[in-house]
Amino acid sequence: MTGAELAAGFAATTAGTGLVAVGVGYAGLRRKGLHRWLLPYLRTRHLRRDRLPGEPVTVYLAVCDHYEPRRGGVPMAKARARVQEWVDKYPALFDRFRDTAGTPPQHTFFYPQDEYEPELVEMVAGLCRRGYGDVEIHLHHDHDTADGFRDKIVGFKTALHDRHGLLRRDPATGQITYGFIHGNWALDNSRSDGRWCGVDNELDVLVETGCYADFTMPSAPSETQTRTINSIYWAVGRPGRAKSHDAGVPVGQGPKPERGLLMIQGPLVLDWSQRKFGVLPGIENGDLQKSQPPSKERLDLWLRAGVQHPTDPAGVIVKLHTHGVNEPNQVVLLGEPMVDFHEELARRAAAEKNFRFFYVTAAKLACRLTSVVLS
Repeated sequence: MTGAELAAGFAATTAGTGLVAVGVGYAGLRRKGLHRWLLPYLRTRHLRRDRLPGEPVTVYLAVCDHYEPRRGGVPMAKARARVQEWVDKYPALFDRFRDTAGTPPQHTFFYPQDEYEPELVEMVAGLCRRGYGDVEIHLHHDHDTADGFRDKIVGFKTALHDRHGLLRRDPATGQITYGFIHGNWALDNSRSDGRWCGVDNELDVLVETGCYADFTMPSAPSETQTRTINSIYWAVGRPGRAKSHDAGVPVGQGPKPERGLLMIQGPLVLDWSQRKFGVLPGIENGDLQKSQPPSKERLDLWLRAGVQHPTDPAGVIVKLHTHGVNEPNQVVLLGEPMVDFHEELARRAAAEKNFRFFYVTAAKLACRLTSVVLS
């Protein structure tokens, strides 16, 4: 995007607000990384709107956690205590809530291969066996190769399946399948400096090793953010080229491409209620953390983002992300803010007969989007 295009986009976005500092806004938007996705955001503005009173809406809510018990290099005892807090508190806080289908809140733990501790994984697996979520694969790597990446994934998914009874097998091929989130947002070597990945053909390796969907996006304000936003689409690796998932084929608008990897994005919108210096909008990126607790207002923004279910006109995908074992974030995720959020969902469903919501894991969400059964 050129400077002129970005300035014009900013002017269009701020039209009617009385703002005249377009130059200041342009510089600020570049600092926020908006120059990577503002024009696509403007081009798709017709897809974002507030729901009319009584209009049917079905919310598919998936919380995808970059779950890193050893984050910060803490000793094993500290990591064990972090996980134990989840094992103890999650059922106690959330078992009383049920969605439209009678399912309790679900949490998908994307566990990092590079932090694998069998004891900790087994603690999380036990929580999932009680009906509160699922485990998928997260990975941080740097200056890697395709072969190195493949070995890490295959070894880890085999351990999760064979040792802990996690993941699933493709009923047609028998291959162990998994969902994926890339560490440091650097999917398919998408950083300009090449750090935290190194594998240009990463999408192909993911497909080859049984990845059923990637859940990394959105990553804004990181430079790894794609120009495709608020979408469910198929991305295809391009030999020798990084960031192949920058664009793709929307699910439902054509056949699945050969070697296509399902990309399930979360909401990404401008939040004009959170202006900096009265000029720059905030970015709503679906992150749950201490400084971004869930709320009624954020729920409205997530719905307004319009991440559309490809076969359900009333269906809206709300895929959120978090780093759940950071102690400040646990205050939100295992505390009053998250309780209040589930109460808000229940209140809306009780008050609005056309409001339905489903708590889904990453795997269940992918099944609903593609009608592919993951056993």
